[in-house]
Amino acid sequence: MAAVLRRAWRGRGEALLEPRYTPLVAACLCLAEGGVNLWVIRRVPYTEIDWQAYMAEVEGFANGTRDYTQLRGDTGPLVYPAGFVYIFLGLYYATGRGADIRLAQYIFAGLYLLNLLLVFRIYCRTNKVPPYVFFFMCCASYRIHSIFVLRLFNDPVAMAILFLAVNLFLEERWSWGCLLFSLAVSVKMNILLFAPGLLFLLLKRFGLLGCLPKLGICALLQVLLGLPFLLANPVGYLSRSFDLGRQFQFKWTVNWRFLPEEVFHSRVFHALLLLAHLAGLGLFALHRWHRSSESILSLLKDPADRKHPSPPLSVNKIVFVLFSSNFLGVCCSRSLHYQFYVWYFHTLPYLLWCTPTAKLAHMPKVLLLGVIELCWNTYPSTVCSSLSLHICHGLVLLQLWYGTAPLPAPHAPQPGKKPTPLSKKVR
Repeated sequence: MAAVLRRAWRGRGEALLEPRYTPLVAACLCLAEGGVNLWVIRRVPYTEIDWQAYMAEVEGFANGTRDYTQLRGDTGPLVYPAGFVYIFLGLYYATGRGADIRLAQYIFAGLYLLNLLLVFRIYCRTNKVPPYVFFFMCCASYRIHSIFVLRLFNDPVAMAILFLAVNLFLEERWSWGCLLFSLAVSVKMNILLFAPGLLFLLLKRFGLLGCLPKLGICALLQVLLGLPFLLANPVGYLSRSFDLGRQFQFKWTVNWRFLPEEVFHSRVFHALLLLAHLAGLGLFALHRWHRSSESILSLLKDPADRKHPSPPLSVNKIVFVLFSSNFLGVCCSRSLHYQFYVWYFHTLPYLLWCTPTAKLAHMPKVLLLGVIELCWNTYPSTVCSSLSLHICHGLVLLQLWYGTAPLPAPHAPQPGKKPTPLSKKVR
């Protein structure tokens, strides 16, 4: 280890730019983040938003209530699936029925570090992002630290489980990964934004018949977790925990502040966003995820029966498909609230640096990260901040689209004719 540190110090420029140094930089940042989180917990006042509401919701379950429509807190009825109830019930008992806020903060600080380790493990495997970018991902984000240790939202819990599932996918442990993916969905439904990408990967890896057992694992876990509530009031449980039509409050929106409030609540606007989301997924699936000369329908066949056998899924293929699937959903969300930043924050470095980057192109990408962070730290959101956020999202999408465009197939030279030198082609 000492020799590695000495080499890293001598070549510290390389250590910041070469992805192979990611494990060393990640270890240093994780140690630093432990101290940062302790400092934040002790020095920055805790802000009550949803914690007491969470505790009231799970307290109803602890007291014997199984009708989901009867579980509610100060902010309204319980609107998360059953996995949320079990996990936060554990936190309810661990923190003295939710009264020991400081202990809850320390638990969430541990969750933050676990989440960071899982994210770094993904980045170590992909070997794409220069290590200096991780300083922006860790130390520079006030909002993310706030979401974890000052607000105690359920979003970080869902995302930590999701990143654990992604790590399992990278190890080719698809059944366990699907189980963890379904568990993450049962904490908060935003994880479904990764589902189109996961379905594509399962079809690519196993074909239609082969991926059905994996989808069965996802469905079975949802049934088992929701069983006490399904037996008591199935319609109430499904309508509350998987309510896709729930209205959001305009005062909390980060991304649509520039719209009139009546447009923000319009069902027509919501339908247009859904169509844009589906169109984006379709375009990426057809032209960026699917890299075969065969039709995308060939994914329905068993991999051994395809005309051109599919190569094994690479680490970068898995991560690109999952992260871009989620990002498309974030771009088309009906509303983004401040805690939703964690839905895609840790994926942004990969989305920006997964495409080839010239030396002079690093600075605009860092600037893009900074502007996105600034937009999420503007409270309350403004017309300028929400418009800027959409512009940044659009720029990320453009570089994903053009940066991953397939190279044109080279033309075969005509018999007896020498190929034209490149210099003459340019002239």
